[in-house]
Amino acid sequence: MTTLATKWLAWVGVFLVAVTVGLANAPADLPDMDGVPTAEAETVGMSSERLERLDRVMQGYIDRNEVAGVVTLVARHGKVVHFSALGKRDAESGAPMPHDAIFRIASMTKPITSTALMMLYEEGHFQLRDPISKWLPEFADIQVALPPPTQERTGRYKTIPAARPITVQHILTHTAGLANSYRGLMQPEFQEMSAQTKPGDTVGDMLKRLATLPLNFHPGDAWEYGRGTDVVGRLVEVMSGQTLDEFLRARIFEPLDMTDTHFYVPESKRGRFTALYHPNADGKIELTEAPTAASRFFAEPQVYFSGAGGLASTARDYFRFHQMMLNGGELEGTRILSRKTVELMTANHTGDKGIWLAGPGYGFGLGYAIVTDLGPSGTPRSVGSYYWGGAYGTIFWVDPSEELIGILMTQIRPYTHLNTRADLATMTYQAIID
Repeated sequence: MTTLATKWLAWVGVFLVAVTVGLANAPADLPDMDGVPTAEAETVGMSSERLERLDRVMQGYIDRNEVAGVVTLVARHGKVVHFSALGKRDAESGAPMPHDAIFRIASMTKPITSTALMMLYEEGHFQLRDPISKWLPEFADIQVALPPPTQERTGRYKTIPAARPITVQHILTHTAGLANSYRGLMQPEFQEMSAQTKPGDTVGDMLKRLATLPLNFHPGDAWEYGRGTDVVGRLVEVMSGQTLDEFLRARIFEPLDMTDTHFYVPESKRGRFTALYHPNADGKIELTEAPTAASRFFAEPQVYFSGAGGLASTARDYFRFHQMMLNGGELEGTRILSRKTVELMTANHTGDKGIWLAGPGYGFGLGYAIVTDLGPSGTPRSVGSYYWGGAYGTIFWVDPSEELIGILMTQIRPYTHLNTRADLATMTYQAIID
């Protein structure tokens, strides 16, 4: 046999071995979906047998009629090792839950909107400590509400000038003191202001009304969840000259191939939109909103683009966005942010201020809650992990230390009587074996 023939046969042998090994490692139970690179769990230091516990736990919620359906995704080292769709997309019709189901992600919109603003930061439009009144003059000369002294009976509160202006950093970190529906003296006024929203209003219209309400505290003094990320989205619009919808689509969704992320779901995709539920007195699901044209996500006119909570998306799209963040701002050759900006966004900006919505052991960055202490947080996610959830039960996290992403999509509100979110983390981390 000639030397050339010998080399050719050796090359063929190596090729066949490589193909055989590749087929052996190919995960048979994962969906074949464009934009979702998959791998056998063992190749990234996880146990496929242990990951099966995640499905068993989530199926238990479905079997008990506590949720209609769930999509869960776990990725490590850039590879998806678990991607499961269980239960029903719409229990009333019996439609099964597909992997590409479209969910209301609510406040999981916030990291995307915050990223959009930080893209403009990288283009030199602002510094974090700039006052937002440079672009939104309605937030100049703001007041702070205080309880009146006991000897005064002049109303529920009195006002004093704010000690400092609201900065871009304040609105990205929820430390601006804006009136909100959760806490503070201004809750009744906020509810009244919210009720004034009418068809055709934009977020800019709403913020002009919000700016007339006194703050709950001086900017920077505390952490309090609210509409700050709607201000973030409005700043994107003013600085870019585009609607938030246009900016996100052109600068983030299309470059990252996030094909199913929308403020308003196209009619052609209604068949993948999920129903929304609430628990009854027995903790069993009852329908809140069917996935029909009557949903807000199909309403006209489509001009209200809430950066705080307006998007609908899929597990696939949301994975792609946060794999970009985990990669230091880049995905498949497309760079959205620099690595240093991602580091800035995912650092703790709030010191030891209490992040009451997350609980002890957390701080807050620019659009994300940050794990700062494992003991008080009671989570297996590593220190430095960043996350947030949505009002309808969805959640995600990114763990840079473990190069790990977890995503849970379901649709129920309220959801705090369930452990679905914590169970996702427990069942993911117990499967790490390296």
